[in-house]
Amino acid sequence: MPKGRAKLAPHTGGRPIPEAVQNAVRLRILNHAQAHYAGKYRKIEVGFKGALCYVDAYQEPAPGSEGVAALTGETPDEFAERIRNTPVHLVRLGYFGEDRWSLSFYTYSHERYEPCSYPNGEEFGTVEQAFDVGAVYLTD
Repeated sequence: MPKGRAKLAPHTGGRPIPEAVQNAVRLRILNHAQAHYAGKYRKIEVGFKGALCYVDAYQEPAPGSEGVAALTGETPDEFAERIRNTPVHLVRLGYFGEDRWSLSFYTYSHERYEPCSYPNGEEFGTVEQAFDVGAVYLTD
């Protein structure tokens, strides 16, 4: 690496996301979700903090899951309401400009976001590509 040039660190850097970019990104993610994953979620929530964008989904309880309520000590209505109000964490994105977003995938086994590459092996990609990675958690 040339002297005096810092290496770009996609999972430790980024810059604050301007409000105009936040609004555009939220709309892009919601439109992409609707076009490609309609029926697999109740609502999508897109939030921002500093250089990061968080994408969560909310879902309806799976058909036939009412029996799980007995195992949790909840009524079927309480169980359904809890599922409807519990976010499914999909991805966290780091902003590096225009259409350069780093990607971290939420792992429920470790209960945290884990840095990862896009499926094409690249360190940066679009918000739509990132959503597609997290959509693995969106089930019918």
